[in-house]
Order: sequence, then C-alpha cells, then structure tokens
Amino acid sequence: MEDLPRFVIEREFDAPREHVWNAWTDPEKLAHWYGPGVETVIHKLDVRPGGLWLCEMRWGGNPNYQRIEFKEVVEPERLVWLHCTADAEWNLTASPMNADWPKIIHTTVTLDNSGGKTRLRLTWVPHDASEAEIACFANAGEGMTKGWNAGMDLIAELLTQANDGD
Repeated sequence: MEDLPRFVIEREFDAPREHVWNAWTDPEKLAHWYGPGVETVIHKLDVRPGGLWLCEMRWGGNPNYQRIEFKEVVEPERLVWLHCTADAEWNLTASPMNADWPKIIHTTVTLDNSGGKTRLRLTWVPHDASEAEIACFANAGEGMTKGWNAGMDLIAELLTQANDGD
C-alpha cells in the first residue's frame, strides 16, 4: 500500500471522542450524514471485526449499494474496513457510475482526543486495484474531498445538536 495514492481528510470536532464514535456506529446517526444529499438506508451495521455494514444510497431513482467489511474495531479510537461497491444482493461489483473506480478501498478512521475535542482522520487507499482503478482513484481527489467534507459538516451538526441536548 506504500506506493498507492491515498486520500486523507482530517477534521476536528468540538465534542468528546465517544460522541464522534457514536456518529459512525449508530445506524440512525450514520444514515443522517453518510451520503449527504441522498437518501441513505443502513440495511445492516455490525461493528466488529468480520462484521458487515450494508448501505444503500438512493438518488434520482438510482440505488447505489455498498458492502463494508470491518477488519479492525478499537472502540472509541479506530475503525478499519474494506469498502466495496455491491449489487442489490451485496456481491462485489464494478461501480455503476464509473467502471474504473476501485472495487475495494481500504479505509481507516482514527479518532484522537485533543483537549476536549476529537481529531478525526480518514484514509482511503485502493485495495487489490488494477492500474486503471488506481489512476481513476488518483484523479478523484476533488470529488472525494467535496463529498466527505459535506458528510463531516453533517456530523458536526449532529454533534452540536447532541451537545445542545445535554
């Protein structure tokens, strides 16, 4: 994985680490922010090594299925998974939006305490990818940044609402 392109996004949240962890591991909260601007349905969320997160995002009558298999779970500080585009039966498939998009992305999310705040770092790296998939991923930074930043804004909003409710 050393020579592969990486996508990294970092964000600091004004909330305890446990609250940020909950935004990633509570199906209701996850559906609120994951896939901003679309309807997100969490079909399954089993947050443990070997557990699955089955997600469907719907927009314009087009479903997009994702199958995520957790590889490492260290509550409340680290999630590692393999992120795959799937068909309606949750089988690995090419992306319906771009055939050269990596079929599998190795994802790492870390949450660090930072003076009462939480520092999040998300890293995406193509996994078992072809040269075409690696090139596609390497050229998609702007779109990935836009999408993830929109989701991070929604997490911040959720955390603000949670703090207001305390």
